[in-house]
Amino acid sequence: MSDIPTPEETPIPTAAAGRPWIRNVALGATGVVVLVFFVLWFITRNQESTDDAFIESNVVQISPHVGGYVTRVLVTDNQWVKAGDVLAEIDPRDYEIRVKQAEAALAVSEAHHGAAQQDLSVVTTTSKAVIEQASSGLEAARANSAQVAAQASAAEAQAQLTHADLNRYEALYQKDEISKQRLDQVTTADRAAQAQWEAAKRGAAAAAAQVLQAEAKLAEARSGPRQVALKREQAASGQASVEEARAALDQAKLDLSYTQMIAPVEGRVTRKSFYQGQLIQPGGSAVMAIVYGNPWVIANFKETQLRRMHPGQPVEVTVDAYPGRVYKAHVDSLQAGTGSRFSLLPPENASGNYVKVVQRLPVKIVFDEKPEDLQHLVPGMSVEPKVTLTDKAQ
Repeated sequence: MSDIPTPEETPIPTAAAGRPWIRNVALGATGVVVLVFFVLWFITRNQESTDDAFIESNVVQISPHVGGYVTRVLVTDNQWVKAGDVLAEIDPRDYEIRVKQAEAALAVSEAHHGAAQQDLSVVTTTSKAVIEQASSGLEAARANSAQVAAQASAAEAQAQLTHADLNRYEALYQKDEISKQRLDQVTTADRAAQAQWEAAKRGAAAAAAQVLQAEAKLAEARSGPRQVALKREQAASGQASVEEARAALDQAKLDLSYTQMIAPVEGRVTRKSFYQGQLIQPGGSAVMAIVYGNPWVIANFKETQLRRMHPGQPVEVTVDAYPGRVYKAHVDSLQAGTGSRFSLLPPENASGNYVKVVQRLPVKIVFDEKPEDLQHLVPGMSVEPKVTLTDKAQ
């Protein structure tokens, strides 16, 4: 039997068999890749990030309070302004005239109110004295009427007596028991008594009329408190008119002050959309905006990323516009509702076919950097926050 191997028994050499280091390199590379993935997983297992995040900031819209033609524009786009700076001026002439009209109206109201106050003072002072005087006059008229009535009664009795005497004396004269002279004396006395009675009756009537007049005067005097109340109401109405005129003057002055558009906050002017000579009206769209305050980040994380996220966790923020800079920040709060729930037309999942979609929830992230280091961050910039998930403090 020959020792020469047959072709079936002869081993076929391979590249790996010929070069064993290739296999070692492949195994090593595989191990490095696995190690790198493990290290990356180990490092990032407590981190959550998203690229659906943007810079936000406070923005105040500037709109005119009054209408008119713009006479001066004192700022330009992206200019830094301080609170109280004049941004623009509106033609003030119409509003200056309104202030003068309101001042004149206030002067007239104050004059009318002063006259009403004086009338009230006079009526209040004289009302009591007039009542006392009328009461005294009524008492005097009643006393005089009583006296005159007594005199009239006495005159009536005397007239009746003299008339009875006349009747007796006439009978005696018919019998020739008295003289004609005596009858004439009795007749004259009777006529005098009758005349006195008539005069007494007229005096009593006049005295009674005086009593009625005194009672009318007292009634009129007693209406003085009602006149006082009326004058007091007129004075109160005059005071209300004065307050109304003063409020109109204050409003006119306020409208005049609005002809100067003042910066309410310190910040940077943006989106200036008006020019000198342009007619602007209140209630329309804003003519400019001011961005102010420190910016923050609104990051829309998936709901599956929020299981361990809570306020206070540290965040590293990178801004697309400044790729070489990492900003320190922290989670401030998580919105109580997803972004889609607060949209203009929130989805209605109770009808139709439903497809589950992972929702996103806005998370507010606040920078820990100095304010002067954040001035170049403007609203709308894209950022990528990386939240380090830590356990809550016990």
